[in-house]
This record gives sequence, C-alpha cells and structure tokens, in this order.
Amino acid sequence: MADLPGPDRPGADDPGRGRRIGIDVGSVRIGVASSDPDCILATPVETVPRSKDRGPDAPDIRRIVQIVMEYEAVEVIVGLPQTLRGEPGKAAKLASDFARRIRRQLPDVPVRMADERFTTVTAARALRESGVSARGARPVIDQAAAVAILQGWLDERSAAVNEADGELGGSR
Repeated sequence: MADLPGPDRPGADDPGRGRRIGIDVGSVRIGVASSDPDCILATPVETVPRSKDRGPDAPDIRRIVQIVMEYEAVEVIVGLPQTLRGEPGKAAKLASDFARRIRRQLPDVPVRMADERFTTVTAARALRESGVSARGARPVIDQAAAVAILQGWLDERSAAVNEADGELGGSR
C-alpha cells in the first residue's frame, strides 16, 4: 500500500469561494457533507448506499456526482483512512479508488484526499454522548464522519488562506 498517495493539503491551488463536498467512504455506506459557500461550516447531507458495481456509472458514483452538481461544489474532499503513524490504513485503497472514479466523472472539480484519522470513532462517540442510540445510527455516524472530514479540511484551508493573505500583505 506504500504506493498510495498521502493526504492533500489546502494551498496554492485552492479554487476559492464555493461549497465543498466531504465524503466518508465505507464498504457499506458513504457519508456525505457539504460546506457553506464561505467555507466556514460543514453540515450533513445524506448517506449513500455503497454499490457492489465498481464501474464508472455505478449508482453510488452517479449519486455523488449528482450531489456535487446540485450543490455546485468547487471541490470534493474524500477521507483517506490512515494509521496512527500516518500510513495508509486498510481502507485507504477503497477510498483512493473511489476518489479516482469520482475524478473521472468530474474532471473540472478538484477531488482531494484528506487525513481522516479518528473521524468515525469521534463521530460515534459524539452521537452516543448526545443521546443517540447505536441501533440504526450507522447512517448518521457516516454523515457525522463526513462532516468531521470536511470541517477539518475547512479549518486547514482557513489557516492556509489566512497565512497566504498575511504573506501577500492582505491584498488577496
């Protein structure tokens, strides 16, 4: 798995203002989140059933593409599972392959990979602490994980944009 790419970092190739879509790829479900156009807050969108079909026109790919188009997203952020040491996790190939399939369908929208260590665990714990029972909560957990992935990206992006503004003397 060493040949898998690592996570991307927000930076110079940022597409600017606009909605982002966050994706938590699982083997059974795909959690989806969206940001506001000013890239401040991530919110849940839906949970898409994972298709057994791995072709370019699979139902899960079609639905994600449809969401990206509906939200007029300028960027898609896919969670990249990694170990605690920052190496690709067991599900990294699954997420990387899914991102590659999305890229083929959306050649004009950047698809980035973001470090997603702990997002599902953190989402499950937060829901449990807020009183949501584990029974039937898996789809909600997947959406919450997608929110965590996207919010992490938005926060990193904000720091990168603010740093770039400082270097440019605020002329951005």
